[in-house]
Amino acid sequence: MAGLGPAIRVPGAGRDPAISRAAEIAGSSPAMTKQLIELVPSSPGVRGLWRRALCFSALLLAALLNRAGAAEPELRVAFGTELRRFDAATLLARPDARTITVPDDVAYRREMRFRAVPLLALLDGLPLEGADTLETRATDGFVSQLPMSLVLRAKSGGSVPWLAIEDPGAPWPPLPGKSDSAGPFYVVWLDPGRSHVRQEQWPYALAALTEVEAPARRWPQIAVDLGLGPNAAARHGQEVYIVQCLPCHRMRGGGEGDMGPDLALPQSPTEYMTRAGLVAQIRDPKSLRRWPDQKMPGFSEAALPAKEVDALIAYLRHMAHRRDVEAARGAR
Repeated sequence: MAGLGPAIRVPGAGRDPAISRAAEIAGSSPAMTKQLIELVPSSPGVRGLWRRALCFSALLLAALLNRAGAAEPELRVAFGTELRRFDAATLLARPDARTITVPDDVAYRREMRFRAVPLLALLDGLPLEGADTLETRATDGFVSQLPMSLVLRAKSGGSVPWLAIEDPGAPWPPLPGKSDSAGPFYVVWLDPGRSHVRQEQWPYALAALTEVEAPARRWPQIAVDLGLGPNAAARHGQEVYIVQCLPCHRMRGGGEGDMGPDLALPQSPTEYMTRAGLVAQIRDPKSLRRWPDQKMPGFSEAALPAKEVDALIAYLRHMAHRRDVEAARGAR
């Protein structure tokens, strides 16, 4: 751009309401915005309002370029070798899309209305009966494991999963205590009590659904000792852990979640917390410590009964012991 003259360095840009507003509109690409502003010429004939108008135009152009280049969110569904992709516009235009009312939505903690399509309809034509697990991956790193048997119970009177779609033209409200909504895609359930759908089985900010093996086969290190009896508390605790904890916490390296620490490596929380402290951590994490980006929710008695908390703690203790036994064997 030789010949345009020296670039303008806009005095008081942060204090000028017009320029500040343009910067807010353009905001997603500060580097591009800066480059465009620097192309505005500074010469004796460009002064005052003209100068500001040129800067404002440059910022608006940055905004248009940013928005034009932004990709529409899409949901990827991978099942074996088949990959399906859905964007919001396509899903909202489907003939089976409808408005549903969720009386007690898990994410919003109140009644919500969503435009949604039946989840099973999106999976139509895929070999569902032979599948183990549907892994859900969110944009924030939350990765949950939905048993396919839970999804398929909708065919026989069980809870019905729906994929709620956020309309870009009418975005959902922010989640309680957060700046983002549950969009762009969110798995919600009608009549969740019929199949005992759990709190962590309502994945929001969804980006992908993938057919995978059952967690204990996929990651053998998360499984309890085969010698444990079928009614052992730790065995039941493994089931609780896979549903409620594995989405955020790995176990001995097994799992996909990265939002929280591994709960066996290098140590188990049972090794440095009292039982009362562990229960408090499960029920109300903020009662122990707080920080700005804290993500772990508390689990009420309704979401996680006392018997399941006991089973979960038994599992954590068992896995810490198993880790140490296997380490000792490996050292011989």
